[in-house]
Amino acid sequence: MRPTAMLRWPAAAAALALKDPLQVKVNKLSSTKTQLPYSYYSLPFCKPDTIVDSAENLGEVLRGDRIENSPYVFEMREPKMCQIVCKATISDKQAKELKEKIEDEYRVNMILDNLPLVVPIARTDRDALVFQGGFHVGVKGQYAGSKDEKYFIHNHLAFLVKYHKDENSDLSRIVGFEVKPFSVKHQFEEKWNDANTRLSTCDPHANKIVINSDTPQEVEAGKDIIFTYDVGFEESDIKWASRWDTYLLMTDDQIHWFSIVNSLMIVLFLSGMVAMIMLRTLYRDISRYNQLETEEEAQEETGWKLVHGDVFRPPTNSDLLCVYVGTGVQFFGMLLVTMMFAVLGFLSPSNRGGLMTAMLLIWVLMGLFAGYASSRLYKMFKGSEWKSITLKTAFLFPGIAFGIFFVLNALIWGEKSSGAVPFSTMFALVLLWFGISVPLVFVGSYLGFKKPAIEAPVKTNKIPRQVPEQAWYMNPAFTILIGGILPFGAVFIELFFILTSIWLHQFYYIFGFLFLVFIILIITCAEIAIVLCYFQLCSEDYMWWWRSYLTSGSSAIYLFLYAGFYFFTKLQITKLVSGILYFGYMLLASFSFFVLTGTIGFCACLWFTRLIYSSVKIE
Repeated sequence: MRPTAMLRWPAAAAALALKDPLQVKVNKLSSTKTQLPYSYYSLPFCKPDTIVDSAENLGEVLRGDRIENSPYVFEMREPKMCQIVCKATISDKQAKELKEKIEDEYRVNMILDNLPLVVPIARTDRDALVFQGGFHVGVKGQYAGSKDEKYFIHNHLAFLVKYHKDENSDLSRIVGFEVKPFSVKHQFEEKWNDANTRLSTCDPHANKIVINSDTPQEVEAGKDIIFTYDVGFEESDIKWASRWDTYLLMTDDQIHWFSIVNSLMIVLFLSGMVAMIMLRTLYRDISRYNQLETEEEAQEETGWKLVHGDVFRPPTNSDLLCVYVGTGVQFFGMLLVTMMFAVLGFLSPSNRGGLMTAMLLIWVLMGLFAGYASSRLYKMFKGSEWKSITLKTAFLFPGIAFGIFFVLNALIWGEKSSGAVPFSTMFALVLLWFGISVPLVFVGSYLGFKKPAIEAPVKTNKIPRQVPEQAWYMNPAFTILIGGILPFGAVFIELFFILTSIWLHQFYYIFGFLFLVFIILIITCAEIAIVLCYFQLCSEDYMWWWRSYLTSGSSAIYLFLYAGFYFFTKLQITKLVSGILYFGYMLLASFSFFVLTGTIGFCACLWFTRLIYSSVKIE
């Protein structure tokens, strides 16, 4: 199955005639070693006469994208050789910044016709090319016979624009944008005359073209760097609608498919076994309880029926539980709707920042369901202050998330990175929260509190029953930690690809499989919570409310531990600020996962307990 089969691409684009201008745009400088993006013009690259910012959407700004125009302007299907962009004299400060960026393996990202620039790299294990996004600012190396490490800048770019020609006209569409960067110490014999100077190191008239970096351009303070480029055009069989295939086939997808299917099969098998055991055991229990004739027989019985008078007793900190369940419902709705849009192809990788923008807007709109769920549960617990629970639902999780985000953003500001969210965007986020989300939570709460309270299927005793001493394996901490293993097992392989796409700057596009994994996660969270809740009730421990939430929610602990394992085994982050950013964002992601999985487990247990206690005759 081709990965693009799950994505809808636009059917047509503006066709270009011969010599039509092509404007190359520059994006952020990015590094997997620091995770701190910087503006392209923060380094001493050649600048156009006027720098114009492209309008970015909310998701692009949050990702740190800063798209601007560049001095690189091509003409359609008009190859050019040794074009001089500018000559720059490097100051001490600029030389230091260049060396730092080369040391941290920063890449330059460019865009042409909404296609990101890629560097083709030949793979040794197969006869195929892989494509890396953007080219390195420069490289470290030594001169022959010297042990001193020097820094060399890529100052000559050999661009290749691939186009697909229309069969019925002379028009064509861009389907590929590649580059091969070189480091060349350019020489010129005559007096410098800007772009009209004739270079001795790159002169198409003398059949002298750049094909290697044998005489590289060292980064030295006070020295000149001449920036040049070639641009070639190549006709391609790739149609415009399929041009993103190159970018989406960067990884070895066979391993991906096998891993996902393998994970799904294991989880489905376990889920089937759990469901079968539960159905058989419960059927036997309910039949036996309903056949008891005398009170003496009932008193001799042990198990979950004995705690019927306490099982629906409101838990301690019931307000907080209502808030967490409401927030979990909000998360569930956001993920479900976002994934449905993504599976249908509305959030393709070609729409930069589209996924994050959609998630934020859907989260805000789902505030209606958060308020409704928390107030319904609150009323079931005989609560009367619905405005109080509404305020807590509207502010607790978003407040924690915004607090973590604000601290991390301040750290990024301190590093003078373009990834720092500007004040105007921060204000827009606060406006979304206070202007749309909070009112919707209030509307949902009002609607939920107006409805009649959910009635328990059995009456609750006035005096709480004493919980007998439990076996070691029914200890709350033990069962909670065991309960999180299976839900985490359902997602950890997919989690690897998600983390890779976020932290190693690769495209994520397999939303069809992600949706399947999400469904499996729901089933697994529900089943493991029900099974452990059943065992708990059989041990005559009726305090299941928080336990059911924490049982499936504990999978977030394993997610955070896995994030730590991924950090030390897959990433090469060395800066303290970058490490804090990674663990800060992963802590936020793990907390979100806790709220989501905990809510699924809790709702499943609430349905389960209501079902079994309404199925037996209570005298």
